[in-house]
Amino acid sequence: MKHFSIAVAAVALSAGMALADPLPSWNGTEAKDRIIAFVESVTDPASEDYVTPADRIATFDNDGCLWTEQPVYFQLLYALDILKEKAEADPSILSSDVLKAAAAGDMEGIMAGGEEGLLEIINVSHGDITVDAFEASAYEWLTTATHPTTGKTYASMIYQPMLELLSYLRDEDFTTYIVSGGGIDFIRAISQEAYGIPPSQVIGSQGNTSYQVVDGVPVLQKDGGISFIDDKEGKPVGIIRHIGQRPIFAAGNSDGDFQMLEYTTAGEGARFGMLVHHTDGEREFAYDRDSHVGQLNRGLDEGPDRGWLIVDMAEDWKTIWPE
Repeated sequence: MKHFSIAVAAVALSAGMALADPLPSWNGTEAKDRIIAFVESVTDPASEDYVTPADRIATFDNDGCLWTEQPVYFQLLYALDILKEKAEADPSILSSDVLKAAAAGDMEGIMAGGEEGLLEIINVSHGDITVDAFEASAYEWLTTATHPTTGKTYASMIYQPMLELLSYLRDEDFTTYIVSGGGIDFIRAISQEAYGIPPSQVIGSQGNTSYQVVDGVPVLQKDGGISFIDDKEGKPVGIIRHIGQRPIFAAGNSDGDFQMLEYTTAGEGARFGMLVHHTDGEREFAYDRDSHVGQLNRGLDEGPDRGWLIVDMAEDWKTIWPE
């Protein structure tokens, strides 16, 4: 395993950094320097760290890494809105305490149901619909519904510095993937428009899906339940199933991403692991160890010794969301 040291970074920067700033929304801190230096090194044919374009794979978590995840994951807020709509049309679907709590927007009641309760909410809100219809519904919600504290649409609460990083990597012949614990169909509904990442390059948790012919039309139907959870140890599994090779760059923000970064940086040659640390309570949200979502403990404790970059949002980013 070979990590990219600060000393090597300084050499790479002085040797060939492009005149145009590829990351204008990043402050001129060590974080920006390390990212640029790594990319310069692995894309320079004269460098001992050179990586061919076919092997320039970069993976990114979504919630809390590419867009905001507070007060709860956006997909859960979507599920609650859809559940309320369905309950208004058919109150009989509220067949349990957790579903009643969800329809009432009672977060304490929802959390009291644990994972089984959340799965029940997903089953009712995400099931019995075609994949195409679900993605259309998710897209409409993401682009029209508004966040409870910022008033922004959810689709607009993507991080401008991360958009620039994605673009920069692609300009340097990296292939960028989303590897998220969120639902694969939910993210695919917006990934191309929001991030420039096509649906085929999205890896996420998956529900049960079946092929059916309805009125002579072949469709894929979402049947509820969970067939694969793309989180923690599941992320490297999802990567090898969908991509078939180990990334050289991985970015996340929570301990749910730990194994993805661990797997990525354990490979041969130059590797880059990065965690976004939510330190900006004024412009976004400040949280880490004790958060109910996006908890970051092990990454903070072990990441620096593993050579991973810990991005301080308050110090390293000039801006948060696109202006």
